Amino acid sequence: MISVEKLSKRFKLSRKQKQEMGSTSDTVLAVSEVSFSCQPGRVFTLLGPNGAGKTTTLRMLATMLKPTSGTIKVAGFDTIKEPEKVRSKIGFLTGSTALYERLTANEIIKYYADLHGMDSKKFKERKEELFKLLGIDEFASRRIGKLSSGMKQKVSIARTMIHDPEVVIFDEPTVGLDVITARSIIQLIRKCKEEGKTIIFSTHIMGEVSLLSDDLAIIHRGKLLYNDTYENFLQHKKSKTIEDEFIRVVGGET
Repeated sequence: MISVEKLSKRFKLSRKQKQEMGSTSDTVLAVSEVSFSCQPGRVFTLLGPNGAGKTTTLRMLATMLKPTSGTIKVAGFDTIKEPEKVRSKIGFLTGSTALYERLTANEIIKYYADLHGMDSKKFKERKEELFKLLGIDEFASRRIGKLSSGMKQKVSIARTMIHDPEVVIFDEPTVGLDVITARSIIQLIRKCKEEGKTIIFSTHIMGEVSLLSDDLAIIHRGKLLYNDTYENFLQHKKSKTIEDEFIRVVGGET
């Protein structure tokens, strides 16, 4: 599971950034006093407009950024005190993952499996399962630089999942993808849920919220404005549509 308590992140601003933002402060608070928990076998959706603090929060969960204050535990390990153990338990997928273009899909996946110390038998079984699920076999021997964006994202998914992580973090993974590739990601998230993994999924696409969510948190300007089950969100909404309710919750400012 994931447990987040009073998480905050403050960034220092350069002189140019201060000018662009019209700020007199040397810092900006990107995430402020955020607390939530994600349970195994459930999809926790982090919903918010662009710039709301979603990616910053997820990067702190994945040990890519250190919090300014607060605590995070992933699969029982503290992200500050035991970052290597956290990394061994998670898979992190984003829509902007860069892959080394001179390697083939096969070589990329083998490289990440070796980083996680997978034995050859488990690697072979896991690779065959993922490549079949994602339809990678037909381009597995082609260099990444020759692949379409959808193909690259499928390779990124396999890279994320090759070590069979118990916690999976999806940061807007379907942005800019074709319908078929986006659907394969939705299917993967559902499969992770069936396997009892802990899943946190960030998006600003309302259709994905209704398709996947068990639990929902709405973040805006770095603060959580809603944190409960998706069922309760539907039952207590004061607007006709999910989209209208989201806009109402964030104060009409997105």
